[in-house]
Amino acid sequence: MNNVYNITAVILAAGEGKRMYSKLPKVLHKLCGLSMVEHVINSAKEIGCQEPVVVIGHGADQVREAIKDVKFVMQEQQLGTGHAVMQAEEYIIDNDILVLYGDTPLVSADKLNEMYQFHKTGDYGVTVLTADLDNPAGYGRIVRDDMGLIDAIVEDKDANHEIKIIKEINSGMYFFKGVELKKALKKLTNNNAQGEYYLTDALQIIKAEGFGIAAFKTNDPAEIMGVNNRLQLSEATEIMRSRILREHMLAGVTIIDAKNTYIDKTVKISRDVTILPGCILEGRTVIEEDCIIGPNTRIKDSLLDKCVNAQNSIILDSKIGEATTVGPFAYLRPGNVIGKHAKIGDFVEMKNSIFGDNSKASHLTYVGDAEVGKNVNLGCGVVFVNYDGKKKHKAIVEDNCFVGCNVNLVAPVTVKKDSYVAAGTTVTKDVPEGSLSIGRVRQENKEGWVDKLNNI
Repeated sequence: MNNVYNITAVILAAGEGKRMYSKLPKVLHKLCGLSMVEHVINSAKEIGCQEPVVVIGHGADQVREAIKDVKFVMQEQQLGTGHAVMQAEEYIIDNDILVLYGDTPLVSADKLNEMYQFHKTGDYGVTVLTADLDNPAGYGRIVRDDMGLIDAIVEDKDANHEIKIIKEINSGMYFFKGVELKKALKKLTNNNAQGEYYLTDALQIIKAEGFGIAAFKTNDPAEIMGVNNRLQLSEATEIMRSRILREHMLAGVTIIDAKNTYIDKTVKISRDVTILPGCILEGRTVIEEDCIIGPNTRIKDSLLDKCVNAQNSIILDSKIGEATTVGPFAYLRPGNVIGKHAKIGDFVEMKNSIFGDNSKASHLTYVGDAEVGKNVNLGCGVVFVNYDGKKKHKAIVEDNCFVGCNVNLVAPVTVKKDSYVAAGTTVTKDVPEGSLSIGRVRQENKEGWVDKLNNI
């Protein structure tokens, strides 16, 4: 969505979130790879709000640290929604103001865009996002006039029986004419039982100035779902996960079992990728065309080029070249760059290493802090011994080398190109180009040794 509107978003994120029972501020709890408030910020940015204003309070330092590319204002005391918006007064000018909540992560940019078009077409003073709920208890009810505009918003505790049977409720999300909101905020009072400044009172003030107050009803109540505890966070996560999977499938990704596939919002997947059951794709992962992922594979912050096949493996912060195979049961720790048509086989662990095109580590091998060239074969049980007890060191195996089974490469050491290392060798010094390195005790067979042992 590339719409550019003159909108300032004010996102209320100052609440404590006691019902989360957590040291973490409520709005920083994550679903599908992003914190709740990041989902809200991204939706606002998608409709053209360049630098949303985030109102913070409880856990302010943690929120400042976690969230970037926004403006912050501080609400020292939580004295109601109207009071929270007052803190952003310097950013409320003659443009339109969108008020959102940091704990409503499911509100989508598409819905906000539809709502804004409705708001501008009607030239309303305020537009309220509403929804019909089967059980509206606890929510403010929308009372409409004969023209279909909002006559009043009646809080549940103040509602009589006639009002309580209304199913349309107030989400608390609004578009305001900025000039009118600024005037209304100056007129808000806290003359109520709670001693708080309510943003809903601003609607009545704007209405009294002759502006229409409209309701934009969403047909998807999930859009306005607030998260107040871990159960609701789980429910919101499930809805978000379903949206993400649907989007990928409609864009050409085959997902064999959606109920057992978990993909973060930030993951990018090209068409004709197949995701098998039990996969978890996280963070800034990018998967190019024709890859096959899984089953039971976790990938985080990694780039997989075309035609990669990864199964039953963990891949973290690594780059994997075209047509390379990974697994089963491989563990790629952070920092690897693996070339094209390579093989990282079963029970291979690799970290912070370069691994060249057409090279193979087929099974039971550890490659750490290494540089492996092209067309290299690492036999079963090869270990790059990279740690001396104090520091990590680098081992280099150049192009076209063959390293036999159960070889230890004690770094720092280099095996020059076109060389062979015999099985069972411990390499402690550089191997010259085109050489055969053997570093093991010569075999000796002592015939009759067992009989002598038994006769002792």
